[in-house]
Amino acid sequence: MRILIASDAWQPQINGVVRTLERLGQELPALGAQVDYLTPQDYRTLPMPTYPDIRMALTSPANVARRIAQHDPEHVHIATEGPLGIMARRACLASGRAFTTSYHTRFPEYLRARVPVPEAWTYAWLRRFHNDGSATLAATPTLVSDLRARGFDNVVLWSRGVDGDLFRPRDRRVLDLPGPIFLSVGRIAIEKNLEAFLSLDLPGSKVVVGDGPALAQLKARYPDTVFLGARTGEDLAAIYASADVFVFPSLTDTFGIVLLEALASGLPVAAYPVMGPIDVIGGTEAGVLDADLKTACLAALNLSREKARELALRHSWTACAQLFLDEARAAKFSRAVRQRGRILPRMTMRRYRTTDL
Repeated sequence: MRILIASDAWQPQINGVVRTLERLGQELPALGAQVDYLTPQDYRTLPMPTYPDIRMALTSPANVARRIAQHDPEHVHIATEGPLGIMARRACLASGRAFTTSYHTRFPEYLRARVPVPEAWTYAWLRRFHNDGSATLAATPTLVSDLRARGFDNVVLWSRGVDGDLFRPRDRRVLDLPGPIFLSVGRIAIEKNLEAFLSLDLPGSKVVVGDGPALAQLKARYPDTVFLGARTGEDLAAIYASADVFVFPSLTDTFGIVLLEALASGLPVAAYPVMGPIDVIGGTEAGVLDADLKTACLAALNLSREKARELALRHSWTACAQLFLDEARAAKFSRAVRQRGRILPRMTMRRYRTTDL
């Protein structure tokens, strides 16, 4: 099956969306799917206002439609709601191509943190964007329920995975700092709520890995915190394995792949009891969720590193890719049925997911 993924989020960005889409490109060929991408790397770009590290593609609807036609995919997946996503959606609707979307980022909450735009307005626009697709893929049961309650149609669960070979406990620690070491990894931006972690009175050391528009401000405000910048691969994995607790202060993430990476490295998690941590950590002995983040941090020091890793290894990228492919095949079948002039309810179509179409 030929699949084209359109995404405004792409390299050199380091975030959960890019990691997920890159991993699909590695996993899907083994499942019988060919994957191509339509990303800002194909175009001239300009920096996103308030977030210059994110580059926005400079193109036109006609150009995007032409590129999609040249790829001639059997299915299109629209991963983001930026300029490329908007134009790809328009092209699919005009040509009758089947497409799915995914909901990675809680833009209404992120936008509201920066400018006084009512969340209801942004959610209304997002509903229109996603509801024209065959399905909206969401990372956790809590997010699925939230979007359905907000009027999103055909929202389906699409979880995430972790590379348990790369992210693993290690004998040697690369962080030579007073312990215990509390670590946070992710984009350094206002919506990540990092100050809730950095302002805590904790023993030992605080370490932050990542880059973003708030980095300079937070480094100046919290000089006792060790900021290591963006890290990837073995370098990042070794840092995870050198810490004692992973702190996830975000209140707005839809999942948090870093949660799985930390757990696979043997790090218990301290987080708020909100979407993402509830779905990954809730009801397990791999982390502590508490409205008092300091309480969660200190309690997590006493948890088993083995149980943290056991929980992470329940999530695989192969399973993530298979769920994605199932939805692409279901969308293709739905389109074929409509072209024959018949209408089939979605629940009936799901029986045909594993059929080679």
